[in-house]
Amino acid sequence: MADSTPHPTSDSAPTTSALRRALRRAEDGVPLDVSEAATLLHARGDDLERLLGAASRVRAAHTTDQGRSGVVTYSRKVFVPLTHLCRDRCHYCTFVSVPGKLDQLFMERDEVVEIARAGAEAGCREALFTLGDRPEDRWPQAREWLAARGYDSTLDYVRACAIAVLEETGLLPHLNPGVMSWEELQRLKPVSPSMGMMLETTAERLWSQKGQPHYASPDKEPAVRLRVLDDAGRVGVPFTTGILVGIGETHTERAESLLAIRQRARQYRHIQEVIVQNFRAKPDTAMRSEPDTDLEELAATVAVARLLMPPGVSIQAPPNLAGQEHALLLRAGIDDWGGVSPVTPDHVNPESPWPRIEELAGWTADAGFELRERLTAYPRYVNAAEKWIDIRLHEHVRALAADDGLAAGDSVVEGRPWQEPDGGLETTGRADLHTAIDTEGRTGDRRGDFDSVYGDWEMLREAVRDRGAPERIDSDARDGLDLARRDPAALLDPAHADAALALLTADGPALESLAELADELRADVAGDDVTYVVNRNINFSNVCYVGCRFCAFAQRERDADAFRLSAEDVADRAAEAAAAGATEVCMQGGIDPKLPVTYYAEIVRAIKARVPGIHVHAFSPMEVVSAASKAGVSVAEWLTELRDAGLDSVPGTAAEILDDDVRWVLTKGKLPAATWVDVISTAHRLGLPSSSTMMYGHVDRPDHWVGHLRTLAGVADRAAEHGTAGFTEFVALPFVHHNAPIYLAGVARPGPTVRDNRAVHAFARLALHGRIANVQCSWVKLGEQGTAQVLRGGANDVGGTLMEETISRMAGSEHGSARTIAELENLAALAGRPARERTTTYGAVSAPAS
Repeated sequence: MADSTPHPTSDSAPTTSALRRALRRAEDGVPLDVSEAATLLHARGDDLERLLGAASRVRAAHTTDQGRSGVVTYSRKVFVPLTHLCRDRCHYCTFVSVPGKLDQLFMERDEVVEIARAGAEAGCREALFTLGDRPEDRWPQAREWLAARGYDSTLDYVRACAIAVLEETGLLPHLNPGVMSWEELQRLKPVSPSMGMMLETTAERLWSQKGQPHYASPDKEPAVRLRVLDDAGRVGVPFTTGILVGIGETHTERAESLLAIRQRARQYRHIQEVIVQNFRAKPDTAMRSEPDTDLEELAATVAVARLLMPPGVSIQAPPNLAGQEHALLLRAGIDDWGGVSPVTPDHVNPESPWPRIEELAGWTADAGFELRERLTAYPRYVNAAEKWIDIRLHEHVRALAADDGLAAGDSVVEGRPWQEPDGGLETTGRADLHTAIDTEGRTGDRRGDFDSVYGDWEMLREAVRDRGAPERIDSDARDGLDLARRDPAALLDPAHADAALALLTADGPALESLAELADELRADVAGDDVTYVVNRNINFSNVCYVGCRFCAFAQRERDADAFRLSAEDVADRAAEAAAAGATEVCMQGGIDPKLPVTYYAEIVRAIKARVPGIHVHAFSPMEVVSAASKAGVSVAEWLTELRDAGLDSVPGTAAEILDDDVRWVLTKGKLPAATWVDVISTAHRLGLPSSSTMMYGHVDRPDHWVGHLRTLAGVADRAAEHGTAGFTEFVALPFVHHNAPIYLAGVARPGPTVRDNRAVHAFARLALHGRIANVQCSWVKLGEQGTAQVLRGGANDVGGTLMEETISRMAGSEHGSARTIAELENLAALAGRPARERTTTYGAVSAPAS
């Protein structure tokens, strides 16, 4: 072999005693570490039999836990090779080709539907879309082909073809398009009950070193592929992944790959199956002379995978790559054969035809198991479709599913409309929670799926174990105070990070000096008036499955405190607010899967029809990007539609801390920091101003606060550079811990201290100088005395009357959900300052909305 060197780096064989010790731990059900897992991969002979026995027992526990004891599953599918073009150059692949060798660059949409229709006639229920990664990035011909048909990318074309398959044939798409971003997963989730991408390996050297199988393949970088597994979990996609066995990895590297999958399966609970696929050398590839993976090696790997994966994760091995050793794989612990097609070949392994389903049933029965057909999504996701599967797919999935979530043998496979349910959204659930929260309180201190919706709490505790409360910085704060006097905005310059941290952790006289400086600057910039807006908060739904671990507001649809409001009821509340003198309504809600994509613009129009003059300040970046993804349009298109419907500004909530390391502890599924920045910047470009926020005092540190403010400053600078709308204010939001899941689980600290509150508000006033003129404090979270303190230390605004406030109250805030104008004026008086009503954008109020 001239141009590939994938031979594995030797990792020494374990001693007999080490192997026996690892076997005993496996048989005793003790969690295995990477060295023990790697050791077990060496098992052969009697040791392999012991390993297979242990894996079989774990498989039995898994299938019993999933309600299908004694069952091995498979999926009857068609294989849709949408394109053989790819930007990667894997050394073992014959699926990928180049434009000059192809009769057509992509399958036409009608061809895709024709294959799917043939599958439906043959009783298939899955359409597996397999294709190369982003071929348009490498091949101009691919870009031209897509553009000629009106598509910006291969993934846009995948989405369109999946919709066609759903509507014209009834098969359920399983999308396997390679590396996808969080945003792309959001866009594809509405057209596919499940998706997948093989991890293959976490061995970085197999990608980075010349001659190795993944060299010059940008999508095969392990960190990139692990990010896809994470993002799929955050988006809540039932996901298939797996490893390749025998492509040059060591046993330790193979064990590390399996443990990386296990970590994500525990954390997000979205991994539905792990494929353990053996390498088979193919002609005309760089690895054509490499030996095929030994089937005992494969069996040992299958067994170790079964031992490592948590219950609920199936183990699969392709039956067409197992030779005659199907019984061995069943003994090793598989409980799924994967997709098998009576219509199409395995285009990735064309030399290995699928077995007939009757053969598969025979092998399975000979081993003492029953073969059952499943759908693309496994039963635990089908049975919890409200959380895992987009509502537009519910009818498609329900039509093919039996009561136990497996495939119904008598189901009719036919095309069905891909659309949201007919009819308007009605008000349901505890719609009076906005008032009852102050009189009756919440029904319980946590939602019904507390133990599952947020992921694995123990993993989170490990992640934050070294993140205690903020510590004082030893350096003297004098340098920071001197800089703040001379050039306060320079505090966000990375060159002055030490000075910034010294101020954010200041106490005693240094803190008093910080607050005094901030208040002097506030007087120069914003004057002495404490401003407020007469507004009403309207939360239109609290049904949400995103899994924000700090949020006590979100509920399952079936929970006692869940609610959603019709457009008419939202408009009624806006009219009530206007009659009480409000100039603004602020609207946000959970990422409710049953909200139609038309709902957001509908409620804006309903409000404007009822109260034309009221300012609509609505929809967090998370709501915007989720709704745009469901609609299949860009964020800019979605915001343009909302703006044209009457949206006036957007809240800069959902920011929390704009550092993904913190965000992924705080929330399982919320948008990444870069996406938040993109949504807000897009709003600004479209003429929609926004607020900006930071929630602090949970698992964060002062350096995260500096980084967050630095990010906001960058957004503000870009808006100023382009002459567009920008930030109206910065709102510091202390974490309310009482009912927050992340606090109840022992991961977060109990909110910020009084010192933290004073330092954050004062520092923000100084550091954001010249970029954001207004610093707002939250009376809901701080209370009267806390509000007065920060008003004397840089803040100039107390937000709004609110009239209702459910989010903080559900979290356990003890400071009420509404304030009268007189009460807000009293807050200003406590700080020794006059009060003045303002508009949302800090202008003078001319007349109440009508």
